[in-house]
Amino acid sequence: MKTHSFLAHHGIEINPFAEEDAQTDPVFKKHCIDSTFHPTWDKIYGDPTEPATAMVFGEKGAGKTAMRLQIVRHLDEHNRAHPEERVYVIEYDDFNPFLDRFRDRLSHRQQRPDRVLGQWKLWDHMDAILSLGVTGLVDRILGCKFPSGSAACTVDAGAVDALDRNQSRDLLLLAACYDQSVAEPFKGRWHRLRRTLGFSIWKTYWDVAVGVGVVLLIFTLIASLGHWPWLATPWPYLFAAAGWAPWSWRAGKTWLLARRITRQVRVGIRETGSLWRALMHFPLSELSGQPLPAHSRTDDRYEMLQKYQGVLRTLGFTGIIVVVDRVDEPHLITGSTELMKALVWSMLDNKFLKHPGMGIKLLLPIELERDLDREDRDFHQRARLDKQNMIRSLEWSPEALLDMTAVRLRACASKGASPTLRGMLDEAISDRRIMDALASVRVPRHLFKFMYNLLVAHCNAHTDEQPSWKISSEMFESVLAVFIRDQDAVDRGLRAG
Repeated sequence: MKTHSFLAHHGIEINPFAEEDAQTDPVFKKHCIDSTFHPTWDKIYGDPTEPATAMVFGEKGAGKTAMRLQIVRHLDEHNRAHPEERVYVIEYDDFNPFLDRFRDRLSHRQQRPDRVLGQWKLWDHMDAILSLGVTGLVDRILGCKFPSGSAACTVDAGAVDALDRNQSRDLLLLAACYDQSVAEPFKGRWHRLRRTLGFSIWKTYWDVAVGVGVVLLIFTLIASLGHWPWLATPWPYLFAAAGWAPWSWRAGKTWLLARRITRQVRVGIRETGSLWRALMHFPLSELSGQPLPAHSRTDDRYEMLQKYQGVLRTLGFTGIIVVVDRVDEPHLITGSTELMKALVWSMLDNKFLKHPGMGIKLLLPIELERDLDREDRDFHQRARLDKQNMIRSLEWSPEALLDMTAVRLRACASKGASPTLRGMLDEAISDRRIMDALASVRVPRHLFKFMYNLLVAHCNAHTDEQPSWKISSEMFESVLAVFIRDQDAVDRGLRAG
């Protein structure tokens, strides 16, 4: 018996339980993302006009990725409805590129995962977040065909005209340090941004003009006087070198600054030479007072973040939401709780989590919650978890899972049909037993796995000539028992999920 035939008999066009990951689930994205919410949704999402931090702990399959997609979708809708109070969204969920670059900066002896993550600091997170935010913003200002980041971050074509010279300088410095795009060469992209912003750089060529002018003057004087033997003495060359001294002094200081920045931004891809060429388009007087990320500390990053927020405010974004997810997936971590702690714990700093105008949505594995209470007083004083809208467990009640099942069945129903889970099961299975079964599967992903296995097992037990349109109590109990046993083995780490 075909599964499709069973579903079609109950008025269901496509299998609502075929996908287990929200990232690739068309039923969730098309039909459930706007209607199916965890009961704690309001606390996690908050008010976009006042960005706030939230910490959520949930086991695998509890819906953390689905919640991330919902947050981004609803912020996009908020931005469309409130063009004067938009929120810039940064999805910080792919750590592999940043960890790989960070690891490459370390010596060979320091490249073990525990040693790598042991040296990861809060300012590395801030550099990574600024890299994502700045790259997406520059993509949109330049009108790239496939911009990075969320669709909620659209920038109006004429909005950049509102930036004054100081903000244009700030954005160019942010791009020089943090723009991670590989779609085009950095030099051409940076100058295209400069021209879009209308940022003039002709004043930075004064020392070049002095150097060229001194050289021309010396050799013009020698030619006009006919004293060609002077070229055999060191004096013309010393005077020429003196003419280039201002440029050499500025170039040397800028090179040292660029070298420090490329060393300290350990998650970046910028090379010293390309950064130096960009910084040479600013006078030393402008660079000397700027909080560039040239030191191993967070102070400069906070000031860079404030400059970034200032640019965003002028472009129409009143706040920033950073969504952190999938911290257990990087290849350096591979699900290790200790390594996840090394990555995440550095981010748990109240000054960072409560930074004005920015909210951090931390969607974290349940394994990390179990270690919170083991931390010392200094950790809790620094993190101030009591202020972070913390939800210790993303639990689903049987009633919430039943509602989710009903929504998915309706989403996949044929026109005019109203399928229900109760209608697919034999009358011998009581409503109480259905609720007990849903309680035992605990989370949406387990529910989808169980229902898919149940449908397949039922259809395999019958033929097309002798179909059965109700799932029997015996089949329900046997599939549930096997599923719970297998899931228990997964929870204890004895088999793959």
